[in-house]
Amino acid sequence: MQDNPAGKPLSFWLRPTNLILIVAVLSLARLATGMNVDLVEDEAYYRLWGLYPALGYYDHPPMVAYWIWLGQSLFGDTALGVRFISILSAAIGSLALWRTAKILYDTHVAGWTVLFFNASLLIGVGSLLATPDAPSVFFWGLALWAMAELTVSKNANWWILAGIFAGLGLLSKYSVLFLGVGIILWLVWVPENRRYFLSWQLWLGGALAIAIFSPVLYWNSQHEWISFVKQFGRSVPEGYSVKYIGEFIGAVAGLLNPLVFIIAMVGAWRVIRKMMRQDNTASLLVLTVLPFLVYLTFHSLHSRVQGNWPAPMYPTLALFAGIAAAYPPANVGRWFKVLAPTAVGLGVVVAGLVYIHAYTPLNTSLGRKDPTHQMRGWQEIGDELTELADANDINWISTTSYGLTGQMSNALKKTDLKVYGIPERMRYAMIPDNLQNPENSDMLYVTEERRDRSQKLKANFNQVELLKTIPRENKGLFGKTAIENVRVYRLSDPKQPLKSN
Repeated sequence: MQDNPAGKPLSFWLRPTNLILIVAVLSLARLATGMNVDLVEDEAYYRLWGLYPALGYYDHPPMVAYWIWLGQSLFGDTALGVRFISILSAAIGSLALWRTAKILYDTHVAGWTVLFFNASLLIGVGSLLATPDAPSVFFWGLALWAMAELTVSKNANWWILAGIFAGLGLLSKYSVLFLGVGIILWLVWVPENRRYFLSWQLWLGGALAIAIFSPVLYWNSQHEWISFVKQFGRSVPEGYSVKYIGEFIGAVAGLLNPLVFIIAMVGAWRVIRKMMRQDNTASLLVLTVLPFLVYLTFHSLHSRVQGNWPAPMYPTLALFAGIAAAYPPANVGRWFKVLAPTAVGLGVVVAGLVYIHAYTPLNTSLGRKDPTHQMRGWQEIGDELTELADANDINWISTTSYGLTGQMSNALKKTDLKVYGIPERMRYAMIPDNLQNPENSDMLYVTEERRDRSQKLKANFNQVELLKTIPRENKGLFGKTAIENVRVYRLSDPKQPLKSN
């Protein structure tokens, strides 16, 4: 536990009631934005998962699908329905993170931790999006909370809850496996924790985690282990290079919030030194993220680490920053004490600007360099496709990318048109066969110019005819610009029937 020297007074912004109000206001801002901006490609694709819940999917475990299904049950097939649970999870996760920091340290650390967590760009902006990262961060954080309760209370029953949360985390993203490795390291590293190996609650918690995850194992066994092959196959190196390491570190710092990252590194150094002395609390925080950090660092030596991959580590990084902000090192200048509130302000302002820009673009000249471009113009494309399909007496729309399959399905959801992704049919195994059997039907093929596969489709259709090129536009406060051109082809006379799988 962190001592509170001389009853250090709690500042206004760190008081629990005020923190609740801050998190509530930020959550309402996220909800207002999330319900009024269109889906990005991955969200549109995961929307299909929510419409057809299954035990597993081609890309990831199914938790994000269940969250979307629940949101759609509450708010319909809308942007809010897709995003609601993900946005809500950031608020509930903030409460669990506050409790974790409070019992391990004190209310000063807990308050700063929650502020930094919500000021990180990954949470402030990323929590708007319904992706597997949201449930993986949420359940990783809940598992960390359960482990914190165990550390403080010594009550072995917390292992049961930790196992449940870890299992739900595995249902969210396979990277939560590294949390389990970290917990084992913590048990071995700290002498007083080794007694838990004789505790039946530990083994029950582990069994519950495996049981919760077992439906994913069953689904993969029925689908050629395709999800495991896709995700774990990327960890096999084909060569080594240092060119991605700087990008990896920069992505973590940028998405955490560059100023929060600086503070977190100060706190991490303090915690790591205590961990080396086998301090129980410090060891818990460091060792539960260490295996994942080692893996990501290794991955960066042979391939690019996507910016969202380290997301489950962010609650711990926020806690590191909270420690340093609540109790700055004695040898730092005044600038460091100003850094914490500046970091929070920066995160909130940047997130607010992103919300405004997502709703009404402030600058439309960036084209595809605009990170919100995936939200723009798809409904207008869908409307034009509907007219073309009616004019050509066609009932099927085809694509050659999963993101466009999702966007077209979303844009055409109020029509009778059906969307068929031609390659990687295993991605759509959850959709009933009767909704994915074009057989010998003519189709409209829609594609971005940069992804045009019309020449390759001549191997599947006797006639491939360009019908129209439609500009996808970005409309903002100061006019509109074209993001890219979308081509529409008529595919006629299939050489063999198109099946569901």
